[in-house]
Amino acid sequence: MAKKGQKLQNYSFEIKAEAIRLKESGFSAQQVADKLNIPSRDTVKTWWWKYQKEGQAFYLDNRGRRKEYTDQERYIRKLEMENAVLKKFQEILMKEGKS
Repeated sequence: MAKKGQKLQNYSFEIKAEAIRLKESGFSAQQVADKLNIPSRDTVKTWWWKYQKEGQAFYLDNRGRRKEYTDQERYIRKLEMENAVLKKFQEILMKEGKS
């Protein structure tokens, strides 16, 4: 977690892409961090984890609220989850209404 007043390092798309390419070719997170002058291997590990989870969408800056979803599948999963919750809520209301 960032400490108060701490400046966070922003890395370019090229650095992140190179880190992922090196990691895919078999380098460890520490080796990638050393090669690209990244102070922490945890940064590389986080990028790798996000890349495996989100694919190419991980390169985008996800801070703040976006007006549009860049990944349509993620948006569909969100809507499906909302529908499931609403269906459960409707079932509960129907059961309470019959009692």
